[in-house]
Amino acid sequence: MESRRWKWKESKFVHTQQLYQDSCVCYTKGAPDLSPSVFSVDASLSLTDLFCSSRLGSPVNNGSPPHYTLWQEHPLVKGRGIAQTMSPKKQRLQEAIFEVVTSEASYQCSLSVAISHFQKSRRLSMCLSTSEKHTLFSNLSSVREVSGRFLLDLESGLEKDIHLYDIGERILRHCPEFRRVYVPYVTNQMYQEKLMQQLIRENGRFLQVLQKLEEQPVCKRQLLKSFLVLPFQRITRLKMLLENILKLAQRNVELSSSVRDAVSAIGEIVSQCNEGVRHMMQTEELVLLEKMMDFHQTKSLPIISRSRVLVQHGELVRIFFQELGIGHRPRLTSKPIYLHLFSDLLLLSSKTDSGRFQVNDYARRGQAKADYVKAKALGLPTMVFLLRLTHNHIGLSCEIVLQAPSELEKEHWISQITQQMSQESSC
Repeated sequence: MESRRWKWKESKFVHTQQLYQDSCVCYTKGAPDLSPSVFSVDASLSLTDLFCSSRLGSPVNNGSPPHYTLWQEHPLVKGRGIAQTMSPKKQRLQEAIFEVVTSEASYQCSLSVAISHFQKSRRLSMCLSTSEKHTLFSNLSSVREVSGRFLLDLESGLEKDIHLYDIGERILRHCPEFRRVYVPYVTNQMYQEKLMQQLIRENGRFLQVLQKLEEQPVCKRQLLKSFLVLPFQRITRLKMLLENILKLAQRNVELSSSVRDAVSAIGEIVSQCNEGVRHMMQTEELVLLEKMMDFHQTKSLPIISRSRVLVQHGELVRIFFQELGIGHRPRLTSKPIYLHLFSDLLLLSSKTDSGRFQVNDYARRGQAKADYVKAKALGLPTMVFLLRLTHNHIGLSCEIVLQAPSELEKEHWISQITQQMSQESSC
């Protein structure tokens, strides 16, 4: 509702900055002992294998930095000679604070290109269904609006106090909105990337139009992918910028206190983004797995559950004892068996040649136990253990001797089954 009431107000900084993909190197001048302030972040951090993205911190174009890249170049600062009266450390603090503003303006610039040039492209929209367009761009427009309001608030703060010492308080005010738009956007990025790959592979018309759009000067040779991954890059980098401010503001008690709170709040949002992605990956894993399960020999049960997680899976060997009569030791036979251990369910299956799983039995939490076996006394390999189903799919109890590929994997299976399938499990 708030975004509908919000009317766009032009930022004073957004047109003075490069695209966010190219603007992460900021040079600090004016003091001989000041080194370049470089912020280079891998966009995905803990999600390295999930997102295909360009790296922040790519080299900027040669030549002078854009206007207002540095705090000491701000007309008010230059006109009053404020920087010359400050120690090098205080100058570094001011440049670190100011980089939050200029980088947000650069980010806003890239978001505007993503929306106006790509999302609102009539030709590109004609290549996509409504659901595909929604998946591809998600709530990017809302992200841009939230970023725009945040940038204007920062600029308003500069007008009141060129030092912007209340930056922590201003960021904290916007954290609820950051959480509202960033968490769902980042959570959707797995499906976004998956759809992008599918469209490039299967939709020749989309690829043709996309390549022509990406060749336009407004993109500065940046691909659509690099624009779509920006929100997670930004919320992650914002935390790093604040951490740098905190290191430089140790003697400013009021500033460091509010910035410390802002670091914590932004850190929680980043954690929620990561958690959202992790949960979506787990759900997707269950969706794919359910499609591969056949319940011809047992009563069917749903695999997908909001709280269910696949903990461990793998092929083991089931050991059978065939009695040969009095005076003869049982003959051992074996058969491959595949186990899927979830946080609240254990499936026992046979893997078919087509890669599907024929479910033979299952037990829920509190209905399965794993125990050690006196292997030598029974003439068995040391890698065997006993699986007890106290209540299987037809309500009966049974014992199954299983052989793991190694002693280490045997220990791991016993530990995980005990942990996940006990009645007291908190999973």
